[in-house]
Amino acid sequence: MTMTSGRSRISLWLDLIRWNRPAGWLLLLWPTLGALWFAAGGWPGWHLLAVFVLGTILMRSAGCCINDVADREFDRHVKRTAQRPVTSGAISVKEALAVGAVLALCAFALVLTTNRVTVWWSFVALAVTLVYPYAKRFVSIPQAVLGIAFSFGIPMAFAAVRAEVPALAWWLLAGNLFWVLAYDTEYAMVDRDDDLRIGMKTSAITFGRFDVAIVMACYAMFLVVWTAVGAGLGLGPVFYLAIAAAAAQALWHWRLIRDRSREGCFKAFRLNHWLGFTVFAGVAAGYAFG
Repeated sequence: MTMTSGRSRISLWLDLIRWNRPAGWLLLLWPTLGALWFAAGGWPGWHLLAVFVLGTILMRSAGCCINDVADREFDRHVKRTAQRPVTSGAISVKEALAVGAVLALCAFALVLTTNRVTVWWSFVALAVTLVYPYAKRFVSIPQAVLGIAFSFGIPMAFAAVRAEVPALAWWLLAGNLFWVLAYDTEYAMVDRDDDLRIGMKTSAITFGRFDVAIVMACYAMFLVVWTAVGAGLGLGPVFYLAIAAAAAQALWHWRLIRDRSREGCFKAFRLNHWLGFTVFAGVAAGYAFG
């Protein structure tokens, strides 16, 4: 293999894991770190911070490999996804699965530095990750399955800190599930016409003309649940200011999606990681200055 071909292979792998689109792993990262701060009652230490930041990036990247293999036949019929490496044939199915397996094993190696409870929960997280790509064929709202997959860093964070997963973790997961429903429905609204044509099931199709209203209701439920948790744990005014800023972002997203334009819906989806960061920053600042 020449140096040039080696570089091009690496470039294809980076395309496969969406390296140039960090919004995907940031959407997983902020609620996971928020849960880590809640579980630890503040700063969780460098070890767990490194485990969950790197683990989030690795597992999201592995998930992209699995998703692209599962969706390769559908993606050919969607303009936005037709040139993905597996769909276009630039990377074989076997190679994509091998890359995904290596990334998942690296993530598992990180989990092994925590405790037995976290290790056991990591198998459940992997199972949900493997199930999601196929849910789009059978479930009317596959975004709910994605919501569980994208929220599983929350119980794992509690397991890593406390060696148990209390009810509080499941409340946070439920709240975060609503946020995932909100932003991934925005994402589905971008491809609604293509998905209808090829028979893909999505929340944007299922919700129909109520899509915008339901997206906003999901934002509200997410913020209500996480605010209630922060209030119950005695976080101070800076936390509430962050929640207010997140709510303002949600209202801005309503302005972007209300006419259901592809550009507006995609922009709202891409900017959601800032909303998640705002909530996390409020949690971290609430402990730091409370």
